[in-house]
Amino acid sequence: MAEAELGRIEALWSRYRDDSIVSRINAAAGRHGVDVDAETALLIDYAAVAWQTSAGLFDITSGALRRVWRFTGTGAPTAEAITACLPSIGWGRAHWIKPELFLPQSGMEIDLGGLGKEYAADRIATLWRECGFAGLINLGGDIVATGTAGQEAWRIGIQHPRRPGELAAVLPLTTGALATSGDYERCLVIDGRRYCHVLNPFTGWPAGELASVTVLAPTCLVAGTLATTAMLKGKAGAAWLAELGVQHMVIPDAPDTARIVPAC
Repeated sequence: MAEAELGRIEALWSRYRDDSIVSRINAAAGRHGVDVDAETALLIDYAAVAWQTSAGLFDITSGALRRVWRFTGTGAPTAEAITACLPSIGWGRAHWIKPELFLPQSGMEIDLGGLGKEYAADRIATLWRECGFAGLINLGGDIVATGTAGQEAWRIGIQHPRRPGELAAVLPLTTGALATSGDYERCLVIDGRRYCHVLNPFTGWPAGELASVTVLAPTCLVAGTLATTAMLKGKAGAAWLAELGVQHMVIPDAPDTARIVPAC
């Protein structure tokens, strides 16, 4: 059941498939709009709210930066290459009138990769709950619990971002979701400087100041969005999460200890 749902969502939104709705929208940029299905429309609506709530930091059009940022090599792009991408970024310029999405400039693109895995975890959890399954879903660190069948809470280890093989904390989870955004899995380290895969849509450069952010929320989609946005906010991220009243753990760059904040 879980594998079938993952396959369905990948076919719908993967940027690596020419027949996905995301690829069709991107291919039509600067030429015409594309009508989307109801499920995709809901996710785009969510992305638009996330963009507004984050003051533009969470932007699904920032995927254009992947043309210059590749985290499998040994070098960072030049400042000129990054600057050249910036005119292609900006959800505020997209024309979104359901069910049609039009990207008005050739070279603009959307990337739902920052939402799709979290959404998939939530969808699997929904299917499990409908069947009465109590279990734990873990899609690459995006985690949802649908109960414990009367046993103890799941114990979720949070990897220490600077000490491989060590945990920064162990958090209990019975229901709900947990997501972590960090600078230690997909990154480049060049001359002692770390470049993470969380990219600022305004500058084109990676987030800094925080090593990782973990957020607990009712859904994985919300947890992941908040964690990524807090990473982009840097030192202001912890205060922003506290204002929202969500349970979170923030680990600064070059950390000695983690700071865990309980839910309000």
